[in-house]
Amino acid sequence: MAYKILAINPGSTSTKIAIFEDDQQIFVKTIRHSAEEIGSFPTIASQFSYRKDIILSTLKEAGISLSDIHAIVGRGGLIKPIESGIYEVNAEMIRDLKVPVMGEHASNLGGLIAQDIAQSLGNRAKAYIADPVVVDELQPLARLSGHPLLPRVSIFHALNQKAIARTYAAEVGKKYEDLNLVIAHMGGGVSVSAHCQGKVVDTNNALDGDGPFSPERSGGLPTGGLVELCYSGKPKGEIKKILKGEGGVVAYLGPNDMRMVEEKAASDPRYAQIQEGMCYQIAKEIGSMAAVLKGKVDAILLTGGIAYGKPITDYITDMVHFIAPVKIYPGEDEMRALALNGLMVLKGQLQPKIYK
Repeated sequence: MAYKILAINPGSTSTKIAIFEDDQQIFVKTIRHSAEEIGSFPTIASQFSYRKDIILSTLKEAGISLSDIHAIVGRGGLIKPIESGIYEVNAEMIRDLKVPVMGEHASNLGGLIAQDIAQSLGNRAKAYIADPVVVDELQPLARLSGHPLLPRVSIFHALNQKAIARTYAAEVGKKYEDLNLVIAHMGGGVSVSAHCQGKVVDTNNALDGDGPFSPERSGGLPTGGLVELCYSGKPKGEIKKILKGEGGVVAYLGPNDMRMVEEKAASDPRYAQIQEGMCYQIAKEIGSMAAVLKGKVDAILLTGGIAYGKPITDYITDMVHFIAPVKIYPGEDEMRALALNGLMVLKGQLQPKIYK
């Protein structure tokens, strides 16, 4: 019997859904959201019905019946730090996704929507998450920030980075656990990570205040200036939006669509400067992670939706190719990674872990 799996991946600027029949993708759709659409919601949690309804209407328009689905795998959100793996959505996880213990991100909606759809089917299909953004494999030194009140935390694009790492390892005939890689995921947020023999030993907090700026996040800001901003009379919520949602490229230029920015950068010096500034910061972060690996880097992998932009990947490659060969994997392998985790559970090849 062929198993059908629904994969759900809510991102900061898009909602991706896919249907897999065993390991074959038979349907995929990326629903893009403008900054104006997302900005109309006061919180990530308030987007729940909006995103769920879009998913259901898209599947209905495609003639896909939910009654045929055997498992629903959502992208994991900002729950408590956990080890890599697949987890069945349970009451404890729902609680931590609704009142996020690590902060707000669109990926929080993945498990919530998956569980809601599973319940609407009378639990004939179970809901799971896999390799959420809070996968934590940091080495102890990477947790030090400079002050004990503000430890560094592991929040990155774990699902796609792990999938791309294993894809590259298979291509070169090696095991992921035998390689040292620097991987940059470039999407609505940017995470750059040091993969040391199968573990992500260091990474920037791609959510709300570390690393390069991105299409809608400010990244690492001058701390003194940030303190002054916090006491300038601006509300806390407004300052949080400066860090994520209304920072980075959006703050400089207005749009969060890097395809539009790339197109305008060809003739507009201001757009070119901001695009290059983002690339410059990403390349600097790659160099930082190469130092974490003591220069022993087998490859640098560029991935995420922004990796489709050749001017962007060319700029970064020109800055970092002296460290190690650069390989580009445009887009995300996240949908396949979600589905294959679900398929292995359905076939009894993988035991889901329990979130506590």
